[in-house]
Amino acid sequence: MEKIFSHNAYGFMFKGEHQNKVIGLNSIGYELRQNHNYQWNGLNRREKDIFIFQYTLKGQGAIKIKNNKTTLEAGDAFFVHVPSEHIYYLPQRSNEWEFLYFTVYGEEASRLFYKFIENHGHILKLPIYSEPIKHILETIERIETTGINNSYIASASAYTFFMKCLEHFEYGLQEPNNYPFSIIKAIQFIETHYKEDITLDDIVEVSNLSKYHFTRQFKKYAQDTPISYLTNVRINNALPYLSANVKSVDWIAQEVGFRSSNYFSKVFKKIVGVSPNIYRKDTTIMAVNKIFTD
Repeated sequence: MEKIFSHNAYGFMFKGEHQNKVIGLNSIGYELRQNHNYQWNGLNRREKDIFIFQYTLKGQGAIKIKNNKTTLEAGDAFFVHVPSEHIYYLPQRSNEWEFLYFTVYGEEASRLFYKFIENHGHILKLPIYSEPIKHILETIERIETTGINNSYIASASAYTFFMKCLEHFEYGLQEPNNYPFSIIKAIQFIETHYKEDITLDDIVEVSNLSKYHFTRQFKKYAQDTPISYLTNVRINNALPYLSANVKSVDWIAQEVGFRSSNYFSKVFKKIVGVSPNIYRKDTTIMAVNKIFTD
C-alpha cells in the first residue's frame, strides 16, 4: 500500500446513549510497531466490551486465541472481543508490524460480532482493495481532513464498517467472475430457457456434476437453490409485462414459464407481496423492472 497517512491513532468519547444501543465507534488507527514489547492481552485491558478488527498491511504479527497461534501477514486480519482469551503481539522473528485497526462497541455491535464470528471465525483474509479496508482508509482520511465531530457520524461509520464486512464475507467472495464454470453454465441455461418447462434434472445435466454436488455448489455461489433462482428469473421477466398492463395474467404466466396462472399468482404474491393484478393496477405501488431477494 502506498503510504498516504501518518501513523496515528484516534479515539472517540462522544456523549449519547444511542451509541450503546446501536454501534459506537471507539477508536481507529494506522500504526507501525517495531518494538517487541508490543503486546495486548484481551483479559488484561482497561477497555471493556469493545470489538477489535485489526488488518495487517506489512510485516508480520501474531495472535494467540485460547490455544491457537496464528501468524498474521499482509492481507490477514483478526476480529476479537475484549475481554476474551487472546493475546496479539509483535513476534521475535518479525522486525515490524504495520496495520490498520477499527474498534467498535454497543449492543448491536455485540449481536453482529457474534453472528459474524460464528460464520467466519476470528482470523480473516481480505485484499487491500476490499470494501471493509477501503472504508477504514476513507474514515481515516475523513478524520484527517474534516474530522468526525459528533456521535451520529461516528456511529454511522461504525455501522457501515460492519455492513461492509458482512457484505464482503457473505456475498463479495461470490462475485460471478469467480463462479465455477459448471455454475456459470447452469445460470446461463436458466436465463436462456426459463420460458420452457425445465426441471432441476435439466439444469443439473448442463453442469456435468452429480445432483448432490451441483445443488451444494449452486447454493454456495448463487446464494439460492436452482429452482428458487429459476422462479425469481421468471418473476422478474413478468414484471415488464405487468407494468405495461396490456397482456392478460394467463398470457404472462405462460410466457415466462409457469404452467398455470393460479400457480404464477401464488408465487408472485409470495415474492412481491401482492397479486399480479394488484401489482399492475394499484398506482400506490411503484412499478420496477427487477426485484432482488435474499
